[in-house]
Amino acid sequence: MHHHNRPGPRGPVTQRKVTTMSDNKMLSRIAALLRQAEGTANPHEAEAFMAAAQRLATTTSIDLAVARQHSAARNAATVPTQRVIAMGEAGTKGLRAYVALFAAIAGANDVKCDVTSNNTTVYAFGFSEDIDTTHTLYASLVVQMVRACDAYLATGDHLPTPKVTARLNFHLAFASRIGQRLADARDEARQEALQQDPAASPGTALALRNKEIEVLDAYQQASRARGSWRGARVKSGYSARARHAGDRAGREARLSASPELPGARAAVSA
Repeated sequence: MHHHNRPGPRGPVTQRKVTTMSDNKMLSRIAALLRQAEGTANPHEAEAFMAAAQRLATTTSIDLAVARQHSAARNAATVPTQRVIAMGEAGTKGLRAYVALFAAIAGANDVKCDVTSNNTTVYAFGFSEDIDTTHTLYASLVVQMVRACDAYLATGDHLPTPKVTARLNFHLAFASRIGQRLADARDEARQEALQQDPAASPGTALALRNKEIEVLDAYQQASRARGSWRGARVKSGYSARARHAGDRAGREARLSASPELPGARAAVSA
């Protein structure tokens, strides 16, 4: 997925959020998986819950894509939309790492992103159910990322690397690992969907391809991006230990209904 810089925040973009019965059921079931993950101290169980949440989201998204192919009506519920996601206040440290995490999750859920040059705002393009999923997963995982990093820094293992450098490296590695885990779960769900009913498989594959084209077309028409987003790159300072720790934390991350953190989950709005 491509992420781009916008020249800066523009006027507010209002989009009517349309949810369907399938969206509501999906989000309710994902919330249940979040509670189950929070209730286990076993990282393998937590991994299973997270993968299950992504597979559920992907399966629901496939069902809706197929249904759209058979619908003659084209309305707000059946076309890609744009949503504005506030990542935090200008000047907040670590915003580009938060954006990197959101973008990694979005990439596994058929959502394209533009990012303002100061990393305060993400413009998400995609179908409503996929943006909902991205937002729900991000709200949980960003809390885990911050907490896991704080715990790592408290050990002092990053020294003599400065905290600010270690934190960025940790967060970026965490985001990268989460993106890979979710993409793997998505691919598994798609493969299962295509294999379950061979007779329907060509139609499902076509629906997924058409969906990809629709999202890309909508993005290209609406995007005002200028150049590639480079916020996930470390401009100076690299810490192999912090990267390794962040990657490990990303492997062990679970979905949980954690309290909000200032500047992270609390800053997210749609």
